[in-house]
Amino acid sequence: MSDYIIGIDQSTQGTKAMLFNEKGKIVCRADRPHKQYIDEKGWVEHDGNEIWDNTLAIVKELLTNSQVPEENILGVGISNQRETSIAWDKKTGLPVYHAVVWQCTRGEAICQRLNKDGFGEKVQEKTGLPLSPYYSAAKLAWIIENVPEAKELAEKDELACGTMDSYLLYRLTGGASFKTDYSNASRTQMLNIHSLTWDEEIIKAFGIPRSALPELTDSDGYFGETTFDGLLKKPIPVHAMLGDSHAALYGHGCFEKGMAKVTYGTGSSVMMNVGPEDLRNDQGLVTSVAFKVNGRVSYCLEGNINYSAAIVTWLKDDVGLLSSAAESEDWARKANPADHTYLVPAFTGLGAPYYRADVSAAFVGMNRNTGRAELIRAGLDAIVYQITDIVKLCQTAMGVPHIELRADGGASGNAWLMQRQADILQDTVRVSSEGELSAMGAAMCAGRALKAFPEKEEESFESYMPKMDVKEAEERYEGWKKAVSLLL
Repeated sequence: MSDYIIGIDQSTQGTKAMLFNEKGKIVCRADRPHKQYIDEKGWVEHDGNEIWDNTLAIVKELLTNSQVPEENILGVGISNQRETSIAWDKKTGLPVYHAVVWQCTRGEAICQRLNKDGFGEKVQEKTGLPLSPYYSAAKLAWIIENVPEAKELAEKDELACGTMDSYLLYRLTGGASFKTDYSNASRTQMLNIHSLTWDEEIIKAFGIPRSALPELTDSDGYFGETTFDGLLKKPIPVHAMLGDSHAALYGHGCFEKGMAKVTYGTGSSVMMNVGPEDLRNDQGLVTSVAFKVNGRVSYCLEGNINYSAAIVTWLKDDVGLLSSAAESEDWARKANPADHTYLVPAFTGLGAPYYRADVSAAFVGMNRNTGRAELIRAGLDAIVYQITDIVKLCQTAMGVPHIELRADGGASGNAWLMQRQADILQDTVRVSSEGELSAMGAAMCAGRALKAFPEKEEESFESYMPKMDVKEAEERYEGWKKAVSLLL
């Protein structure tokens, strides 16, 4: 019988557990959604206890349904929603407050305060990230400033702060291991990406104790051992942790400079491997650590979009234009080609390359004939245009005329959307046949670290070539930029 690795993907909408064989194929999976807490301010939270309970439940289901002997399961790889931040009691492992989700902008005032003090430029130079409430530091600072228990524990060096990977690891190991990897750390706005250490000046400015931050470890490092709270008779190692976008980059095999991917998830991350040297740019992109594996660091350029497939969820759940996400493809095909309605999906502000938390969403360019199909198509188009913004900036930063984009994520299964992306980009889009690149990337990374999986595995794609006339593609994209400019 083959050897297997458990891949856990703790994502924005839910948590997934999958069992992968050495070819990177899923042989069994289990999923659990978790509640989205959104208040009248648009602040977004998750219940860390619910996520922990769900993790154990899906692993139990995975072990039961797969019928794979325990001795054939060699280890665990974890991918996670990035920037989402949580604080917990080191003694009990219990959260002191809900996790503050990456979409949440509640740390805006903290960032404004630091920016007023002239700290913004220093933060970007050291971390590769613009000073923004999008990243973890401002979220954790908000918790410490506004949750009395967090402040009390921080003063006693009994508070733990981190992204969801370090929280799950802490609970999986019964508090024995408090670690994170460089990819996740680089998204907190507290990692000095040049020295690959927590930056003392920055964490002090945010008011976050050094004792509250996890130990830094390579993405394929040894993170500790777990029995999943007794579900396994013997502990197995957690031997990979990566932010979900970084894990997808790894899963796509984007190990070389210039290789890029986009994940069509709740939000979207466009990420390009730029090699072993951090590439600074003034194009509205950010520089992060792609991953550190086999002792070698790879950096990446990236742009993040707050609302991608979440637009379809909004059209379905809140506006009532869709009864299922899958319907969006048929409705888009029915839309009037002459309609030029745009949706600027700034429900919680705009991410890259605009970084405007104060902008509100709007439909732009409607006329009396704009109807259901046109509004739905505008929603899908908004995903395409936002990704095009970032890909074009990557091309400029790298000085290349074309970038072949590798795609994954739930919405990449929408054939109309993928063709539209190729048309507007006027470039090839290659969609992975594997639907779970984040979990797969983490599992393959762990399997290779354990010398159980091959170093490289060929990935299969479906390719979309541009069919739209170049002039029409340019006109539609220019219309998008004008729509955005009206709101800025």
